[in-house]
Amino acid sequence: MTCPLCLYAGDFKEIKGPDSRLFLHCENCQLVFTEQRFLPLPEVEEKHYLTHENGIEHAGYVNFLNRAIQPTLPLLGRGMHGLDYGCGPTPTLSLLLEREGYRMDNYDPYFFPELKTEQVYDFVFATECFEHFFYPARELHLLYKLLKPGGLLTIMTEQWQETDKIPTWYYAKDPTHVVFYHSRTFHWIAQHCGFELMYTDNKRVVIIRKDK
Repeated sequence: MTCPLCLYAGDFKEIKGPDSRLFLHCENCQLVFTEQRFLPLPEVEEKHYLTHENGIEHAGYVNFLNRAIQPTLPLLGRGMHGLDYGCGPTPTLSLLLEREGYRMDNYDPYFFPELKTEQVYDFVFATECFEHFFYPARELHLLYKLLKPGGLLTIMTEQWQETDKIPTWYYAKDPTHVVFYHSRTFHWIAQHCGFELMYTDNKRVVIIRKDK
C-alpha cells in the first residue's frame, strides 16, 4: 500500500475511525486516509451530496464560504477568471465571486462534469472537496495544470490536529470524507508539488500559489 498523496510505501499507523472504517497515518506527509476497501461507491457519494442544504439563500453557508473568500480577495485582480472545483449541486461560491466582478466556471464530477481541461485559470477554489479525494496526488496534478503560472489555489478542508482525537472527530464521521490533512501536509504539498504557501489559518483555509 502507498500513501495516495506522497506515494510513500511503508508502514502506516492504524487509527480506528468513529465508524467501522480504519484510517492510516502517513508520517511522511502527515496525511490520514482510509483504506481502499472503505471508499464509498459513486451512487453513495452522489446521494449523500444531495442531502446538503447549500445555496446562496442560506446565510450560514454563505458566511462559511466567506471564510475562504475573504483572505483570497486581496490576492486577486479585478476581472480575473476563476474556477469553483467541486462546486456541488448548487454552485454558490461562483455566484458570490461573480458579484465581486470575477468570471467564474463550475466543475463537479457529479453535477457539473464538463471540465474545460484546455482552460487555465487565474485562481481555483476547492472548498470542502479535498477531504473527498480518493487520490489526492492525481487531483493536485490536475489542479496544477488548470492554473496559470502564479495562479492561486484556495483550499478549504478541516485539518486534523491530533491523531488520538480522530476516533471521535465529527469530520471523520462523514462516510464520504476519506482523507484528512494536517497543517504540515500543506507545507509538504507546497514544497513538493510546485506551489508556494501564501496563507493558512492552520484550521481550515489554505492558499497556495503555483510557481511562476
